[in-house]
Amino acid sequence: MKVAFKMKLKPGMKAEYEKRHAEIWPELAELLSKSGISDYSIFLDEETNTLFAVQRLSGSSSQELGSNTIVQKWWEFMADIMETNADSSPVSIPLIPVFHLD
Repeated sequence: MKVAFKMKLKPGMKAEYEKRHAEIWPELAELLSKSGISDYSIFLDEETNTLFAVQRLSGSSSQELGSNTIVQKWWEFMADIMETNADSSPVSIPLIPVFHLD
């Protein structure tokens, strides 16, 4: 199964967002993998600063791992460059699939 969601990057933070993800913590990458998340991509619409994420699941979505300490630390690490909720989690809006072609 695939899921998609959107998030919002603060203006001027593209380079920093890319840098932080290029250096993703090994323990976070391992957690995502062990949780059944693969083929995970994030795209940026530079006109609106909207981040569009897609991930293949055989378990939980990354958005469902919020009780994990590693995820909470990552959220805090990213909070200064993204729109976030009170708990530092990114404001994340699920997207509804309307078309797929194999």
